[in-house]
Amino acid sequence: MPLPVQVFNFQDSAVSELEVSAGAEQAQAQDSERDRAMARDRDKSRASLAQTSASELPCTSHSSSRPNQLSPFTAGDYVLSSSLSACSLLPEVGPPEQTEQSSDIWSCFKGAVEPMQIDADPQEDQQNAPDTNYVVENPTLDLEQFASSYSGLMRIERLQFIAQHCPQLRAEALKMALSFVQRTFNVDVYEEIHRRLTDAKRQAQGVPDAVPDGPAEAPLLDTAWAESTRKKALLKLEKLDTDLKNYKGNSIKESIRRGHDDLGDHYLDCGDLSNALKCYSRARDYCTSAKHVINMCLNVIKVSVYLQNWSHVLSYVSKAESTPEIAEQRGERDSQNQSVLTKLKCAAGLAELASRKYKPAAKCFLQASFDHCDFPELLSPSNVAVYGGMCALATFDRQELQKNIISSSSFKLFLELEPQVRDIIFKFYESKYASCLKLLDEMKDNLLLDLYLAPHVRTLYTQIRNRALIQYFSPYVSADMTKMSQSFNTTVLSLEDELTQLILEGLINARIDSHSKILYARDVDQRGHTFEKSVHMGKEFQRRAKATILRAAVLRNQIHVKSPPREGNLGDLSTANSQTTRMSSTM
Repeated sequence: MPLPVQVFNFQDSAVSELEVSAGAEQAQAQDSERDRAMARDRDKSRASLAQTSASELPCTSHSSSRPNQLSPFTAGDYVLSSSLSACSLLPEVGPPEQTEQSSDIWSCFKGAVEPMQIDADPQEDQQNAPDTNYVVENPTLDLEQFASSYSGLMRIERLQFIAQHCPQLRAEALKMALSFVQRTFNVDVYEEIHRRLTDAKRQAQGVPDAVPDGPAEAPLLDTAWAESTRKKALLKLEKLDTDLKNYKGNSIKESIRRGHDDLGDHYLDCGDLSNALKCYSRARDYCTSAKHVINMCLNVIKVSVYLQNWSHVLSYVSKAESTPEIAEQRGERDSQNQSVLTKLKCAAGLAELASRKYKPAAKCFLQASFDHCDFPELLSPSNVAVYGGMCALATFDRQELQKNIISSSSFKLFLELEPQVRDIIFKFYESKYASCLKLLDEMKDNLLLDLYLAPHVRTLYTQIRNRALIQYFSPYVSADMTKMSQSFNTTVLSLEDELTQLILEGLINARIDSHSKILYARDVDQRGHTFEKSVHMGKEFQRRAKATILRAAVLRNQIHVKSPPREGNLGDLSTANSQTTRMSSTM
């Protein structure tokens, strides 16, 4: 990227062009004349600088001792052009001859040296930025089984996401989404999916090697269904609105709450998420029990996930968990409460995942109950296994993996639905990194077709690989990078680059012998480290012992320090202070 350079040009309003002159004799005369002018008019130049606006403009200093010179400045009005269009590159020289005004201006800018600013590329942001224009060529996804795991708007959104990134499954995914959307009142999405399906069929006809799946032409747009559905949706909306007004007239809270929920369900069925969120939120004022509050929170969470308003999701998860029915029954919960808690943890896990907080996301998914995981409006049990397993693999250490996943009887049931993820976790724990990374590469295409995990696949894979490199080298004093590269299915040069980055980030305390291709651990003085730790623990114990003695003395002497009253009477405080002083003197 070219460096940003800003150069200012002195423009003479009376002179149209500058003539360049050469000659060593003229240069020397001009230098001496300039020095005398600068010494004579320095004070005057500072005064004139305050009267001009040129002092507010940054500029670069020009050396005055270069042989290349400009022609003498003629008398006239000089202006400093800060416009980038008017700037031009000039030799770094001073003016050979100056009038009184030009000398003032030039002497002001002689010592004004400002460092050049270089715009660095935000590499970290580029690495973390999700790639939204990728294409998946070799998926192993069963669309029929995949679509049956979801319901409502989530099924439509996930099928559209697959159609966007996988050309092989585009037509089939759009057909399934088109047939499902006709069961709703969402006419706008129906027309959009039909348009995309028509474009996909047209593109497939232009590819000679494409294998047609089904009819070559897209199904015709059912305009009659669209018109009748719009009318039905409008009539139902009017009926629900009238019922809600009647409920408000009767002032029955339970009926009003149900009316708001029914309106929210209808708006959600029509695809109007903003109005659905408003209706669900308004039902909060008419909740008469903890069960009603939890139901309201779940409705708001569901719509907020569709809108990807993750802060709203976490807020209402916290509100639902703080209800007495959930908060006061930590030990024994019935089936209904366990189902609610699982939904809340899954929603919180999605929000943490979207916020790139992978360890909190893993902990949320690990708290889900397999027997009560029934939330097809958002995610399936297989999603819980994949999301929780990948986030845990990227952030947990060996002890946490063994305790929370491998030895977990509840999460093992989720992993049975995704045996590939289970094998990856066990291979990683057994330090079989080559097999682990190979399995990760095999399932990468399917992960890139997941609506919520796809933006994080690259980051999670990088963190998993870095953690594997760190664990591989941790027990060794030195490691052969040739053998290490074979264990990680990579070349020695690529491995050296990865290790260099980890060393620079402080994740591996080692040095690289680039000639011999050996990684050496840095020598650590374990004896000195142990002594430092012992001294620190001794000082901490001494501090706590003194604090305990002081507390015991305060309690023994019944010293109570009271805050001064509002009137300003400090009698109690002074008495307490005097007692404290006497106690300190006795100690």
